Amino acid sequence: MITIALDAMGSDNSPSVDVAGAVIAAREFDYHIILIGDKALIEKELDKHRPIPGNISIQHAPEVIGMNEQPVLSVRRKKQSSIVILANLAKEKKVDAIVSAGNTGAMVCAATLKCRLLPGIERAGIGVIIPTLKGTALMIDGGANIDAKPKHLLQYAIMGSAYSQYILNNSSPKVGLLNVGAEESKGTGFLKEAFGLLELSGLNFIGNIEGRDLFLGDCDVIVCDGLVGNVALKASESTAHALTEILKRGFKSSLASRLGALLSKKALASFKSKLDSAEYGGAPLLGINGICIICHGASTPKAIKNAVRVAGEEVIKNVNQHIIEKIK
Repeated sequence: MITIALDAMGSDNSPSVDVAGAVIAAREFDYHIILIGDKALIEKELDKHRPIPGNISIQHAPEVIGMNEQPVLSVRRKKQSSIVILANLAKEKKVDAIVSAGNTGAMVCAATLKCRLLPGIERAGIGVIIPTLKGTALMIDGGANIDAKPKHLLQYAIMGSAYSQYILNNSSPKVGLLNVGAEESKGTGFLKEAFGLLELSGLNFIGNIEGRDLFLGDCDVIVCDGLVGNVALKASESTAHALTEILKRGFKSSLASRLGALLSKKALASFKSKLDSAEYGGAPLLGINGICIICHGASTPKAIKNAVRVAGEEVIKNVNQHIIEKIK
């Protein structure tokens, strides 16, 4: 049975959301889920979900790394925190995967320090699933490293291609480099060098893409450094939230608008589902010698459940082995 350790103290509304998501996952998937965190608080939340699935267990962690704490210092000082215990379990191969909606920087730091990197990989990258007009795409790096070098972008492309092929089922993933223009001559020296490396990589590299191309679906793997990726991600989340709010206000503005909303109910539900990050679970931290899924702090139980699902899929599809084979 696949064993997945879940940070029960990670989300903004922990442990209730994390425990609820774990219970849904335990009932839906044949995985052993270990909840890491304050045992008394976890047991109190589990009591709300009786009968408690038999494939859930608890491991006590007396400390929590807060969202505003400095990642490196907190990982070093809080050795009994849920995040550090998660990483240790992965390092010792006592679990097959780890999932957390906690401090992203601390999770990246702990997973990298404890598990180390895969052979041939110098920087781990966060792969973020984004909706497109043709399905989904993977953007990497979503914020793990903001000072990447051109060779790291090449590694991101290789890791992203492996994930896209074996998890997102794209037989020959199209890789694009996020830049300020589509022409090869565009961008900084850093991007031009990365372009050259990608062009010689043997990957299905389609060249530069612009920000306006992110959601068209013509590219399966979008490569960028962590600073650009994180800004693009947050801007996209803000835009989606604003559009949803504008629609809500518009439909409430008059009786005719309310009737229109009623007639458009199915289309609106589809629109909401497409933009709902909970549908995609969490983001894989690719490149570490283990499987780690990082969730949004505002995750819902549904998002936690889907993060567990994605972790299990990575284990089953042996994504890391495919990355090792592609990086040689």
